[in-house]
Amino acid sequence: MELQVDFGRLGLIPDPARGARRVTHGLIFTAVYSRHMFLYPTHRQTLHEVIVGFDAAWTFFNGVFKVVIPDSMKAIVDQADNLEPRFNDAFREYAQARGFAIDPARVRRPQDKPRVEKCVQYVRSSFFAGEQFLDLADCRARATTWCAEVAGQRIHGTTRARPAEVFTEHEAALLLAAPDGPFEIPAYTRPKVARDRHAQVDHAPYSVPGELIGQRLVARADARTVKLYHRGQLIKVHPRQPPGRRHTDPADLPSEVSIYAMRDLDALARRAAAHGEHVGAYAVALLDHPLPWTRMRQVYRLLGLVRRHGAGQVDHACARALEVEAVNVGLIDRMLTRGLAAPADTSRVGEQLCLPTTPAPGPAADSKVVPAAARFVRAPDEFATGRTTSRSTGGVGEHRRPS
Repeated sequence: MELQVDFGRLGLIPDPARGARRVTHGLIFTAVYSRHMFLYPTHRQTLHEVIVGFDAAWTFFNGVFKVVIPDSMKAIVDQADNLEPRFNDAFREYAQARGFAIDPARVRRPQDKPRVEKCVQYVRSSFFAGEQFLDLADCRARATTWCAEVAGQRIHGTTRARPAEVFTEHEAALLLAAPDGPFEIPAYTRPKVARDRHAQVDHAPYSVPGELIGQRLVARADARTVKLYHRGQLIKVHPRQPPGRRHTDPADLPSEVSIYAMRDLDALARRAAAHGEHVGAYAVALLDHPLPWTRMRQVYRLLGLVRRHGAGQVDHACARALEVEAVNVGLIDRMLTRGLAAPADTSRVGEQLCLPTTPAPGPAADSKVVPAAARFVRAPDEFATGRTTSRSTGGVGEHRRPS
């Protein structure tokens, strides 16, 4: 059983919310065999209005037609094609949920849906022309009554029968069961996986498993869940989050970034403690802050020093820094760079430092060690200072020290 669907412009209807009259279109449903019809007035031709109109039609007919032949409207068809049209993902899901097949008419081919094309002018002249409506709700209620009592009971010019009677006798028993509740319309988007391995859906980031950075996904969001698809395969299901919030599954992230992404301070401290007792204590001291997650990068820098200089050197440097309560990763870095982190050799404390002298020429010259020179080699009077005077003699300046 087939049902043809199309939009037709009706006219202007008052809109109390705007305080003005608005253009109103009619979504018209016409049964191919019986010519029984249903009219759903609306101000907008959006996907939501189309699906609500379809549900209203199933309620009116008390069943679902197995084949629907709609016009190639943008709310249903994303990309029109005479052979392989691409349907809107949400409407395709709606058709699967209701159990009908979609066979859209070709673009600019009204002969593909002649039954509903002829009904557009009939609706304008018989239902809308000369009528005064309070608002859109009043128009819809009166349209349902008109379809059942006027359009359905008229003698059709082609079939010479009443459409409502033909529908009840031949078509009603062949329809699918009418839906028992409204359809929850999902929102389909195509987000891009960011460098933090999250895809944003309705201003809320969701983690993505695998190495898919920079690739486009298909996201399906309803009131409860967000489903992520890649190349037609479902790869992740998240609970729906309000805009501004995020949901991250630690299993979706590599181990080296999951701690930072999840702000897991305890795991970061345990990771540092695995390189040494003092490294772990130093990491805990770094994280001892009213906003500890702002110090996580410093702990990562400390772990980087472990990879560069070795755990033993870093652990000893942390021990020395903790003795003087110097909690600064930059200090640890400088200590390691300048070689100050090695344990001090105290076995020769108190010995006098000696410098080797130059051996005298000759075969019997032996090395002789003499005490190191004092700090200042020159006599102290060499450093005496005083105000100097200058006297010009023949253009040559003479300087002498005052007696």
